Amino acid sequence: MATIVDTKALLETVVYSLAAGVGVTLIFSIAIYGMARFAELGREGRTPTALAFGSLAVLAIVAFCAVITLGIIVMTTK
Repeated sequence: MATIVDTKALLETVVYSLAAGVGVTLIFSIAIYGMARFAELGREGRTPTALAFGSLAVLAIVAFCAVITLGIIVMTTK
């Protein structure tokens, strides 16, 4: 009997897209958190802590760009 729907492939697609969606959202929210804390702590004069949060924001933005680039590469090569 032939299968109409490949449930294994469908399940893999759902799991991967859920993980990618949650992961990208989490990374971007970390970037927003880092930028907000950087600005707030900078205004308070707490420079070392502000720089740490600024670094966190930059790393999260780099990770976000890397994930988006990887997603585009994967979509265009299949």
